[in-house]
Amino acid sequence: MTDPGPASPAKRILTRSSGCSTSVDTTPPLSPAARFSSCTWRSTERTGDAGGPTAHAWPWAPGAALIPSGGDLGAEPLRVSRDCAESGGPGSSGHVWRKEAAVGRRGGSGCACPCACSAARMRVKVLSRNPDDYVRETKLDLQRVPRNYDPALHPFEVAREYVRALNATKLERVFAKPFLSSLDGHRDGVNCMAKHPKSLSTVLSGACDGEVRIWNLTKRQCIRALQAHEGFVRGMCARFCGTSFFTVGDDKTVKQWKMESPGYGEEEEPIHTILGKTVYTGIDHHWKDAVFATCGQQVDIWDEQRTSPMCSLTWGFDSISSVKFNPIETYLLGSCASDRNIVLYDMRQSTPLKKVILNMRTNTLCWNPMEAFIFTAANEDYNLYTFDMRFLTSPVMVHMDHVSAVLDVDYSPTGKEFVSASFDKSVRIFPVDKGHSREVYHTKRMQHVITVKWTSDSRYILCGSDEMNIRLWKANASEKLGVLAPREKAAMNYNQKLKEKFQHHPQIKRIARHRHLPKSIYCQIKEQRIMREARRRKELNRRKHSKPGSVPVVSEKKKHIVAVVQ
Repeated sequence: MTDPGPASPAKRILTRSSGCSTSVDTTPPLSPAARFSSCTWRSTERTGDAGGPTAHAWPWAPGAALIPSGGDLGAEPLRVSRDCAESGGPGSSGHVWRKEAAVGRRGGSGCACPCACSAARMRVKVLSRNPDDYVRETKLDLQRVPRNYDPALHPFEVAREYVRALNATKLERVFAKPFLSSLDGHRDGVNCMAKHPKSLSTVLSGACDGEVRIWNLTKRQCIRALQAHEGFVRGMCARFCGTSFFTVGDDKTVKQWKMESPGYGEEEEPIHTILGKTVYTGIDHHWKDAVFATCGQQVDIWDEQRTSPMCSLTWGFDSISSVKFNPIETYLLGSCASDRNIVLYDMRQSTPLKKVILNMRTNTLCWNPMEAFIFTAANEDYNLYTFDMRFLTSPVMVHMDHVSAVLDVDYSPTGKEFVSASFDKSVRIFPVDKGHSREVYHTKRMQHVITVKWTSDSRYILCGSDEMNIRLWKANASEKLGVLAPREKAAMNYNQKLKEKFQHHPQIKRIARHRHLPKSIYCQIKEQRIMREARRRKELNRRKHSKPGSVPVVSEKKKHIVAVVQ
């Protein structure tokens, strides 16, 4: 008899307890059910006597552990359920085997054998849905459709979103109606304005004829008018608590007024009046203390209860046009002088800190309400300069778009944008980190814009101009006013995200940037562009025909700085 060789799947040696002989089976492997029924199983349940486990085919006791004698079906013992034991055990006529079941897999009854008793108790997973996700509350609601956001299922998603972004950008320009109202009542040009620190709907304005008016923006009407000074009202500010406000004028006086109107029969008189030696050109109040600062020939720090200044700060001999307290580091002040200086002071030391000299005069400055060291200056050279007070050698950003002198600037409460007023009869909104404006406002009747303010809720802009009007604008030109439904808010947020996603696409960028300008401004912008290009070309030619290194390259930021003095 020849050696059959190594065992293969087709030739396996099976040991049966019914006989002692060993034979080679060349048939294909049996299915689990067939192998289960063709073998005799040994039960580990002890018999009535003291003997060990015996091999028998019946009776099957519930919970008995079955071990195949040949070890072919696995080493772990298999438990028999009660139903299986009562039906006659494996191999009986009452048992129906499941051919697809694997040996050792337990059914619902906990039985080890792959029989029908466990199939009757198998677990079935069913779909479970929350009715709130797809059932409408009322018949007027839209049908809720479940969506699969797998990118593979939406190959045209980008194309559809681009079309939506393009439509949203076009609609934004269609609905850009920024002008809201005009507050008229002054009999001369509006020279200065102030915001109420506690009330969003209250704003103060001073005119060139010495009149001060208090306005209610909700009703869009004047609620109080008083004759404060003889001549111009040069500056005004509100106290930090909102109970009173201060004005300065050409009559060399500083006056403090109540915010509330006088009672019936009472005369309109100031709380305090301080008579100075020179004309005061600006005033600003401390953000926390009962201290205010005025400017003229010098910067004076005043206590509200005294008629003489606590200290006087000066650096140079020219008049100072504007002074502003830092809203975060409240002991710091900044001032603009007519000798082209921007001077920073420390109120604690009663001395100037440093100053920067520009090419042309700075009209006013404004501190960033969110970053303590950042301020923006409005200059006569048509530009605005954002500085970090720690590094005055070059500005952080040069903002260029105006075509005439910039007269006023004010920051948004968020600190991310500011608004500027110019002699070119326009108002522009600049992002802090961008060199060009994102929005320009103008009307046919609006003349030189002298003063501008951004409201404390960051939604509206006020500007006062030469033709005796105060105009109210939306900070976001296409914003919809009033209460918005949840679906409107969701649609607006979705469109905004789409515009941000495709903002650099040429077509969308062109539509979003386009603005209609008055012919005078348009022609001046074109002329300045030609002049800038001529200067650049001349500088390149000079550098090309000079000794290498003799004509240095000066960046745009450093061209306008003359010197920094510590």
